[in-house]
Amino acid sequence: MKKVLFSFFLTVCLLSGCKQQKEVIDLPRGTATAEMETAVDSFVEATKTRPVAPDSIQLHSIMIVKNGEVLLERWFNGESAEKPHLMHSVSKTFTATAIGLAISEGKLNLTDKVVSFFPDQLPAEPSENLNAMTIRDLLTMTCGHDVEPNVRRDSVNKVDWTEGFLAWPVVHKPGEYYLYNSVGTYMLSAILQKVTGEKLLDYLDTRLFQPLHIARPEWEESPQGINCGGWGLQLKTEDMAKMGQLFLQKGEWNGKQIVPAEWLKEMSSYQVPSAPSGTRFEDLEKAGLTKDNNEWVQGYGYQMWICRHNSFRADGFAGQYIFVFPDQDAVLVLTTSSSLYQPYIDLIWEYLLPVL
Repeated sequence: MKKVLFSFFLTVCLLSGCKQQKEVIDLPRGTATAEMETAVDSFVEATKTRPVAPDSIQLHSIMIVKNGEVLLERWFNGESAEKPHLMHSVSKTFTATAIGLAISEGKLNLTDKVVSFFPDQLPAEPSENLNAMTIRDLLTMTCGHDVEPNVRRDSVNKVDWTEGFLAWPVVHKPGEYYLYNSVGTYMLSAILQKVTGEKLLDYLDTRLFQPLHIARPEWEESPQGINCGGWGLQLKTEDMAKMGQLFLQKGEWNGKQIVPAEWLKEMSSYQVPSAPSGTRFEDLEKAGLTKDNNEWVQGYGYQMWICRHNSFRADGFAGQYIFVFPDQDAVLVLTTSSSLYQPYIDLIWEYLLPVL
């Protein structure tokens, strides 16, 4: 009788198309084509021979994911699959993801004013521009500063980073002037901690890292005990690849929607015009930087960069990258110690993009 029931259940499952979904812990592995292997060999060689001293590109890792499978992974200069890497500004993408989750939980709104979260830390007479600054302005690097606040470097006066940010002159009307601003991302972390009662790392641990089977990472904190948000996160290369794959899967993982699809779309879509860190808009033409030759003027989303070839990326100092290519259903991750930026990405377009 048990055999009959089992056979009946099996038949029903087969007819209805039901199946048990295997939980993704490590990304599944596939096999790279000979063409891809050759292209990566050429890319690695070019990173050694193209740069002119004293410039350099020192690769640490490469991972290519296509159709949800890791097709190629390589390690260099003492790095390994199990060794976390300092993300620098790739951290920003994870902070923006946390903000989207908090919005979906009803804890925040894009239009919330920054000053509303810190009534006891405001300057004596907040300016009109400071009062107008919103969560969205922080996400898009358009909070209105003419120079990035240097509060994290002020070790002499030991300024509270939040108070230092709020006291910094807001020269431009928020939402209208782009300036790369890592301390603005720190403020997103500070706001999240205010409204959730959890540090950014703790908040993401249960909502993002655990669902993606990413071992709890380390994240640098300010002297005030707030995760830095804009920098300081450490992840393994495959952890980075999982984040890129999450964007391709529109926030779904192991059959569950862990991040709203619409939020990831907003993060990775053009929101505002952009300029390279340390470069002012008025100097772009003088520097010869155009959309035809520079990856940092393609536009900015929410803590993510828009790229050519209908792609986008999380981007960190010294060449930490998560490239997402929706057209190719592919993710490319690189960790590096590099003093080059655009020439490095040009090599990616030349050698790696054609084989994705």
